[in-house]
This record gives sequence, structure tokens and C-alpha cells, in this order.
Amino acid sequence: MHDDLRERAHDVDATLRVGKGGIDAVADELRTQLDDRELVKVKFLRAARGGTTTATLAEELADVVDAELIETRGHTAVFH
Repeated sequence: MHDDLRERAHDVDATLRVGKGGIDAVADELRTQLDDRELVKVKFLRAARGGTTTATLAEELADVVDAELIETRGHTAVFH
């Protein structure tokens, strides 16, 4: 199932950006978008990453919104 979702994620544009406000600033919006669509792609800007990695932030965001992290690639992550 993950392979199928990963394939479809390639055609999804990033609709959320995590900046200096961090993951808490986008958590509610991500929940709302996941209610409306199967996949949501999130871009993590340099200001959000600070001393951590995109993968770590993506895992934390997935936990906060109770979503499934499908993949991270570069500075983007796909949630289901």
C-alpha cells in the first residue's frame, strides 16, 4: 500500500510550509487538509529545521496530528 501512495505522492504539490513557527503552527491545517484529501505534502523550510532534520520534524508532525508519514524526500514529507 505504501508503494502505491508513494507513487501518487509524486503528483501532489506541497500545500503546507513549515517555517519558523514550527510544526505546531501547521498542525491544525494539516488535520483539516487530511480530512479533505488522501495525501498532503509538506515542505520544511530552513527556518523550521534549525539543528534537526526534515525526517525528525516530519515524524513529530505525524505524531501530533495522528497521521501516517508515507515518505520524506529532500525537505518535503508526505502524510496520509
